[in-house]
Amino acid sequence: MAMPDTEKYRKKIITLPNILSFFRICLIPVIVWLYCVKKDYLLTTLVLILSAITDIADGIIARHYGMISDFGKAFDPIADKLTQFAMLLCLTFRFRLMAIPAAVLFVKEISAGIMSLMAIHRSGEVEGADWHGKVSTALLYGTMILHLIWFNIPAAISTSLIIICTAMMLLSAVLYAIRNLSAISSGKEANI
Repeated sequence: MAMPDTEKYRKKIITLPNILSFFRICLIPVIVWLYCVKKDYLLTTLVLILSAITDIADGIIARHYGMISDFGKAFDPIADKLTQFAMLLCLTFRFRLMAIPAAVLFVKEISAGIMSLMAIHRSGEVEGADWHGKVSTALLYGTMILHLIWFNIPAAISTSLIIICTAMMLLSAVLYAIRNLSAISSGKEANI
C-alpha cells in the first residue's frame, strides 16, 4: 500500500479533518444551550460525546490519508480547548470546583499558545500534540462526562476526579513549556 502524500495537504486549509474541527466549534453553542437553557444533561452529554468522536475521527483521517496540515495542527487544539473551556464553565454552575481546571486550562492554553507561536516563528515547524496532551484531554472529557451523567456524584469522587484531571493538565503544561522553550532556544528564525 502506498504511503499518503502528506506534503500535498501541508499548506491546505480546507480538508476533511479541518471541517470536522470547525464542526466541533459549531457544536459549542449547542452544548451551552442544552446545558444552561434546556438543562438537558443527557442530550448535552451526547453532543459532547459527538464532539469528542469528531476529534478522534479527524486525527485518524488526517494520519491515515495524509491530510495533516499546518493549519489543522493549530486549529484542531483550538476547537478542543474552546469546547472544553465552555463545558467546564457550564459545569461550574453545579460544581464550583470545576472553576479550578477551567482556570488552569485558560492560563495553560494562553501561555502555550504564545510559546508555540514563538517556537513556530523560530523553527518554522508546527508541532502536533504529545502523549501527555492527549491523556490530559481524555481525562478532562472523562471528568466532564461523568459530572454530566452522574447528577448526584459524591463530593469526594468529584473532588478526586477534578484533582487528578488538574494535576495532569499542569504536568502537560510544564512538558509543553519545556518543548517550546527548547524549540525557541535551539531554532533559527524561520522565513515564514
